[in-house]
Amino acid sequence: MDSASTNITEFLVWGLAAAVGIVAAFFLGRLLGKLSVSTTLQVLEERLANKDEILRQQQYDHALASDQIVQLQDDIKDKDILLAELDVRIVAAEKDSEQKLAFVLGARDQLKAEFQAFTHELLEEKSKKITELNQSSLSLLLTPLKDQLTSFSKQVSDVYDKDLRDRISLLKEITELKTMNIRMSDDALNLTRALKGDNKVQGNWGEMVLERVLEMSGLQRDREYKLQPSYNNSEGAVLRPDAVVQLPEGKSVIIDSKVSLKHWERVVAAETNEHSQEALKKHVDSLKSHIKNLSSKQYDSLPELTSLDFVLMFVPIEAAFIKALDADPGLYDLANDKNIMLVCPSTLLATLKAIRHGWQHERQSRNALEIAQRAGALHDQFVLFVEALDDVGDKIGKAAESYDTAHKRLISGRGSLVNRVVQLEELGAKTKKSLTIESREDVEVADQD
Repeated sequence: MDSASTNITEFLVWGLAAAVGIVAAFFLGRLLGKLSVSTTLQVLEERLANKDEILRQQQYDHALASDQIVQLQDDIKDKDILLAELDVRIVAAEKDSEQKLAFVLGARDQLKAEFQAFTHELLEEKSKKITELNQSSLSLLLTPLKDQLTSFSKQVSDVYDKDLRDRISLLKEITELKTMNIRMSDDALNLTRALKGDNKVQGNWGEMVLERVLEMSGLQRDREYKLQPSYNNSEGAVLRPDAVVQLPEGKSVIIDSKVSLKHWERVVAAETNEHSQEALKKHVDSLKSHIKNLSSKQYDSLPELTSLDFVLMFVPIEAAFIKALDADPGLYDLANDKNIMLVCPSTLLATLKAIRHGWQHERQSRNALEIAQRAGALHDQFVLFVEALDDVGDKIGKAAESYDTAHKRLISGRGSLVNRVVQLEELGAKTKKSLTIESREDVEVADQD
């Protein structure tokens, strides 16, 4: 019983507390709602006050703008009045300018007509004199010009005639080369016995044959080629190739003679084919040795020369050269691999002839260019002379015109200088000299005109 009563009491207490809480929450909510409405109302009132202030400012600005518009309208009216006055002045100025322009144009036309009438007769007379002078001067100028052009034509013709003769001569020399080779081969066989065993003498003989071929080529020594010039290689060692031939392009080609008389004599003198083949093999080996030795000198890399990238190895005995190539065609490849080209008297002479022809063509081209340049300079000088002559004619005409004007001012009219001097003489002025009768007559004629 006590326990149930206690529970009911606690329940009532909790219920009463809950009711009090609900009532308190209700009244608190209403109080907060009133406070929120009051705050919102205050904010709206502040905004309304700001809007009123902005409206008053805009009304003030509007009134100020209206005043400015009225002022601008007044200014525009004043400007319109000023523009109207300026338009009137411009029209008057244009009318005045047109009248002045018409007067100036009329005066110009009148002066132009008078000047043309005045100068027509004078120009006819002066033109006639200038034409006669020009014809005489042009004749003096054109005669040497004609002679020079004739000489130029003859020089060009001579150049091409010489070129044709040189070509024919080259063909003739190549034909004669075969005969020379046969003779040189026979001479070589006869010399073999005398030269056999002495390498120095053999070398000198090969250099002599090379020099002879160079002379036959028509090239000029110490101009297109040099014999045994000295050069220093990159290591400072002195090298002396047998010959250096200059090319038109500014480059050089080096020639070195190599002789193998000893083994070649054995080839020729062999009594059996076996002995001949054995000697021929030694002859080929000797040439290979010469190729390797020549390659080791590196003539094509000399810093003092702008040479081609290969060297000509000259074999003075043509029969020995041909026989070695027949026995071992690989000699050419071996030489090419070492930047060496094998040549004999006939092939070297043909090469040198081609180089000489190149030099001739170079000189002919240079001469033709110089002739053309001289002809062009002569033409330019002639044009300048004609222009100067025309200028002289113009100046003569202007000088004559100025002289006539000055002369008329001197004698024409009562106020002219001559007339005043005459009047002074007539008034009894003390003078030591008097005007000539011709001057007095000129004054009288001018007065009558």
